[in-house]
Amino acid sequence: MLDNQKMGKFICEQRKRNHLTQQQLAEELGITFQAVSKWENGIVFPNIEILPELSRILHVSVDELLKADISNKESLSYGKAGVDIAYSDSLKRDMAKLLVSEDARVLNGVGPFASLYDIDFEEIEKPTLVLKSEEPGSKQKLAMEYGYTESICHDMVNHLVNDIIVMGAKPLAVLDTIVCGKAEKDTINTFVKGIADACRENGCSLVGGETSIQPQVVQEGTYILSSTVVGIVDKSHVIDGSGVEENDVVLAIESNGLHTNGYSLVRLLMDRCPEIKLERIGGLTFIEQIMKPHLPYYKCLREFFGKDFCHGMAHITGGGIEGNLCRIIPDGLCAAIDLSQIEVLPVFRFIKEKGNISDREMLSTFNCGVGMCVVVPPRHVEKVQSHISRYYHCYPIGAVKRGAQKVEFCNQLMGMNPTTPASKNMIMGTRYFLG
Repeated sequence: MLDNQKMGKFICEQRKRNHLTQQQLAEELGITFQAVSKWENGIVFPNIEILPELSRILHVSVDELLKADISNKESLSYGKAGVDIAYSDSLKRDMAKLLVSEDARVLNGVGPFASLYDIDFEEIEKPTLVLKSEEPGSKQKLAMEYGYTESICHDMVNHLVNDIIVMGAKPLAVLDTIVCGKAEKDTINTFVKGIADACRENGCSLVGGETSIQPQVVQEGTYILSSTVVGIVDKSHVIDGSGVEENDVVLAIESNGLHTNGYSLVRLLMDRCPEIKLERIGGLTFIEQIMKPHLPYYKCLREFFGKDFCHGMAHITGGGIEGNLCRIIPDGLCAAIDLSQIEVLPVFRFIKEKGNISDREMLSTFNCGVGMCVVVPPRHVEKVQSHISRYYHCYPIGAVKRGAQKVEFCNQLMGMNPTTPASKNMIMGTRYFLG
């Protein structure tokens, strides 16, 4: 004989074991949470029609549900291993609402095995695809710890798109991957919304991807993000640095902070000096400063694509200016960078002082205030600088000369008195130089 009190207690225990609220269980079953509450209080039994679905969600058999007891010899299932197919399907339904795109080139949505994108561009004579994958590195760990779940998605997409626009490519579509130990709906939806919004801001579409639940590989509460972008450029208009010439000018476009590089060193600093987390720099806490999302540069550079305004562009990420600018300097030429011209943001001086870090280490680990370098022929410097400055501060830091070393630093990162008024070129407020 069925014992309604015993069954109610059993349902409650299994629901909690599966980390579900009454509301979440009710939504999975398509009923009201009051019905679930009545079951758990022993007032009524679940309808017989709902038992198979209820047992699947609770990862028990129907027989175990009716007996309100787990068998000594449990049958194995994907659900008991930690992966709920129905729950995953409901996540996909939620994602579909966030992936709606106005781009007519996106030919399908969530559901098919793969995404379709129409790449028929009449204006491009020799279309060439530009592909890149990216993940936001250890910054995503800090993002989860300090509540920057949506912000880290902008970091990832902006970094990703910046890596292909330096070749003159227009971003078309992004595919994302989210790996986790347990998929929490609110967190997953926040990720997808953040990635989709960042794509729209960069003139492209999030067309799909993968949510991989790996309970025995990834710890519950841990999420690992990555994404891939597809861009397009006319083969004859690829910007790869081959056009860089002697006397070209190297322009710097400002960053707004660390972007997505140097966080392993920063986390080590935070472990050793935990008190710095709430120290204020320029009106913001240290955490707020280092969690600013990576700046997107597509809108300020796209006007120059397909024209002879930029001979080369370098996205300044891991490795700093030297480690990235060298990629676009042809053999026999050298980008001579005047370190005294680099306008270093206050957060970098703070990190340098607190960590007792050398200038050389700072330059090889961080962007030090330079998010992008653009190599421009002298005749176009004024036009390029003027246009970019409508979006971000842009200024010269060097020039190309003959030489065997592709990047060469001269002078030093100079100190600046914090009370010294900012020059008229410093449109983002007072800056500090390392010293």
